[in-house]
Amino acid sequence: MTFKETILEEILALFQREGIEANSEEELRNKLDISQATYNELFAGKEDLVRQTVLFDLEQQKEKHQKLLQDVKNPIEEILILLQDGIQNMQKTNPQYVVDLQQNYPAAWGIALNHLNTYSYHEVYDILNRGVQEGVFRKDLNLQLVTKIILEMITLLLNPQVFPPERYNLAEVFRSIYLYYIRGLCTENGAKNADAYFAKYNL
Repeated sequence: MTFKETILEEILALFQREGIEANSEEELRNKLDISQATYNELFAGKEDLVRQTVLFDLEQQKEKHQKLLQDVKNPIEEILILLQDGIQNMQKTNPQYVVDLQQNYPAAWGIALNHLNTYSYHEVYDILNRGVQEGVFRKDLNLQLVTKIILEMITLLLNPQVFPPERYNLAEVFRSIYLYYIRGLCTENGAKNADAYFAKYNL
């Protein structure tokens, strides 16, 4: 990992723990223990810092998903592994991080949404398609529509007007939205497998 990647990793952890607006640029420099000159070499300002942090986070997620799924062959288990990872990310992330992104950094938030609609879309679509071919997901599924619904549920979940973070546990909302929906996509045989995986991953 390069020096810059190490810095971005530290910033991401800080943002996920405290939110973005909890620290000024000066406070960030002090916590990162870097000089003004080094900061200026790495970032054009806080907006650029946030943008680069989001891009770094998305690349890290891609690498993590590839490692998580490399030895998994069952499409239901693949979906559940991604769900479990999503739940864990929700649990460790301060909801204010997402709120700050949405309200104050629309360009960076747009990058995150674009990632959902491109990389994540194809990732989910391919898993569902293999599941249909293997007989664990229903053959009558409209794969494009179901994939879109799964991804739009993320936008719904992250909408603070629908699920205010001070009133709702986002990890529990995530679980309630996805687990039962995925089970409804399964064939009878797939549902039995799903129940076994639900128990295996304690979801």
